Amino acid sequence: MDDASMVGLVGRVTGTIGPGLVGEVIVRVRGGAEHFLAYAADSTGRIERGTVVMVVEYLPPRTVYVTAAYDS
Repeated sequence: MDDASMVGLVGRVTGTIGPGLVGEVIVRVRGGAEHFLAYAADSTGRIERGTVVMVVEYLPPRTVYVTAAYDS
């Protein structure tokens, strides 16, 4: 999967993301759902489990930077 096709995909946080934490998200991709290691795009925010997020950067093979998809 190339970088451009991951950016903009929506997923859900399955492991809390925050400063000093490597989180986890599940993203629907390639006809299924896959887990990726995740970091907050702003690097100072905390994103809780269950939050819907959007991929803003992809680092192959399994790392993404995300931001909350909706304002809370």
